[in-house]
Amino acid sequence: MRAEPQAAPYRADPQILSLADWLGDPVEAADFPKQQLRFRNRRWDRAVGLQDLPEEQWLAHFGAFEPLPDNLPQPLALRYHGHQFRVYNPDIGDGRGFLFAQMRDGAGRLLDCGTKGSGTTPYSRTADGRLTLKGAVREILATEMLEALGAYTSKTFSVVETGEDLWRGDEPSPTRSAVMVRLSHSHIRIGSFQRLAVLEEDDHLRALVDYCLTQFPGPPPPEDAPGRDEPAAIFLHHVVERLADLAATYMVSGFVHGVLNTDNMNITGESFDYGPWRWAPQWQPSFVAAYFDHNGLYAFGRQAEAIRWNCAQLAIALRRICDAEPLMAALDRFGECYKQATMRRFCWRLGVTSRGEEADFKLIQSAERTMVDSKISPDDFFFRHRGGRDAEGDLAEALQGYEATDLTHEYWAQGAVQSMQIDEVETLWAAIAERDDWAPLENKVAALRRMGDALGEPLAPAGHVTA
Repeated sequence: MRAEPQAAPYRADPQILSLADWLGDPVEAADFPKQQLRFRNRRWDRAVGLQDLPEEQWLAHFGAFEPLPDNLPQPLALRYHGHQFRVYNPDIGDGRGFLFAQMRDGAGRLLDCGTKGSGTTPYSRTADGRLTLKGAVREILATEMLEALGAYTSKTFSVVETGEDLWRGDEPSPTRSAVMVRLSHSHIRIGSFQRLAVLEEDDHLRALVDYCLTQFPGPPPPEDAPGRDEPAAIFLHHVVERLADLAATYMVSGFVHGVLNTDNMNITGESFDYGPWRWAPQWQPSFVAAYFDHNGLYAFGRQAEAIRWNCAQLAIALRRICDAEPLMAALDRFGECYKQATMRRFCWRLGVTSRGEEADFKLIQSAERTMVDSKISPDDFFFRHRGGRDAEGDLAEALQGYEATDLTHEYWAQGAVQSMQIDEVETLWAAIAERDDWAPLENKVAALRRMGDALGEPLAPAGHVTA
């Protein structure tokens, strides 16, 4: 069984205020005509001490954005640049969201409450700063599925319907509006460092590195790493470990993020910002999530390549405050970190105990061949062969000697795998759009959490140390 998030008292800790003068801009939330609570994450509100907030106060804080006690006095729209599909864009930043609050959870982690759809900011350009209700529902589904699969992901914390009619080119319009709050382990992105480097703000670049090392500590670099005492090099080692683990998580989950731009890369390695995501219906490396990804830059099988490229952009930004050799040494670790993370996460999801690098690598190769030949989805594969069961031929040979971890949960005997294919997503949304029926969504969330219980305690994300 999986442990529930640890309950904790409310502990406001707005550390970002020490950087606020040059990292963000104070903004005001939109004044919405309606506030109707549609989703409240009862697993995670207790982790930051907000479980006792009555609905009226919840809406005041997460619909109207009245400041939480002893927290940020005003929302902060963060400044950043980024490569978007490998094209550098200096005209971005928090365009329809802001950082609303920071709190400590029971494990001592600094968590951010960040918004999506909360109104215009200095970085909105020609957009309206809003979020469709369907977009919020999709983010609930993505985060709940990934959390169940053991991914280090942001949590959809709150969704409030806001009563506006929105016009969008990629869904029937007018459509309903919402404001969403994420609970995330930081909102500092690779693009945050790129902006400071382009503007030649070296002192601020050093200050942001120090902030990240203090608030999001990680293990020391390898003993033989050059410049292992340099703060920027230490930081890049952390990010490389974390993002290599994220890339492995996406592959083992069968997940395609869709827009792995540098402004969508969290330096803690936590996955966030779910737009045109998909779960791969088959093990198909060329499968893409975004209809506008015409060249397959962020295709399923290219996600590790894309994330490593993003790490290289961080190294380039840090080059202003650190020699190249230590940064290149950190970046060169990505491949090995990714391989090790893939093996440990694959064994975890399959429910078998690792037998070492050589055997685990052969097992993964055999599993990929099995999925390609049988044309089943990764979800079906991992369910069908949980603990090494029901394997035949090459896969059975690769599984010889592996011990099962746990098959006692009733989920493994029920014969129905939980998945998140696009047809089901559209069906869940149709119930809301056509009948205002939220029961299918609520039932799906409950089923995903049950699957998470069956999978057991998730692996700790790489590149972090705990207090």
